[in-house]
Amino acid sequence: MAVTDEAIEKIKGMIVSGALRPGDRLPKESALAAELGLSRNSLREAVRALSLIRILDVRQGDGTYVTSLDPQLLLEAVSFVVDFHRDDTVLEFLAVRRILEPAATALAASRIGADQLDALSARLDALGVDPSVEELVAADLEFHRSIVRSAGNSVLCALLDGLSGPTTRARIWRGLTQEGAVGRTLREHRAILGALRDRDAEAARSWATVHIASVEQWLRAAL
Repeated sequence: MAVTDEAIEKIKGMIVSGALRPGDRLPKESALAAELGLSRNSLREAVRALSLIRILDVRQGDGTYVTSLDPQLLLEAVSFVVDFHRDDTVLEFLAVRRILEPAATALAASRIGADQLDALSARLDALGVDPSVEELVAADLEFHRSIVRSAGNSVLCALLDGLSGPTTRARIWRGLTQEGAVGRTLREHRAILGALRDRDAEAARSWATVHIASVEQWLRAAL
């Protein structure tokens, strides 16, 4: 095992075991290197690597801390990696979204508040009947993000946020090239919202599936 990998594993072990908890400050570099039997250089490289994936937070002049380890923070790396997808794999990302997002939408049916439903409805009204593609995509992202947050599962929310990169580009492409795509998207949003108002989890799941599958079907034909 490379010395940097060994250092990463040892710091990980301290966090997993509870020796270091979220928000804790790491011991000084010299003391921690001696405690773990590492060189200061390998420890420094490990800290740098773990800070890139939001495990550690290096604060200049203050020290190095364990982050909150919140799923939203840790899974930011998913979004970064997803952005490197090849065009021929975007359908695979959409397929994963088609598995996860309807489940999240069904969960939200029993948990989303009336005020949140009213806010979603107001945003749809504000878009009008002929928004630009850019406005529609931004509203689409926020619409689904708000619903997924209401499902009450932070891991699911973070995973779906991470999958938005390639699917966002697919939606933009679709809006620019497919006749009727904007109107269809707005109608599907209204249908999802109606199912949530009715607290009908299965209808919400079905409409969310239809909504994602329509993009997937179009993209499959276009590629």
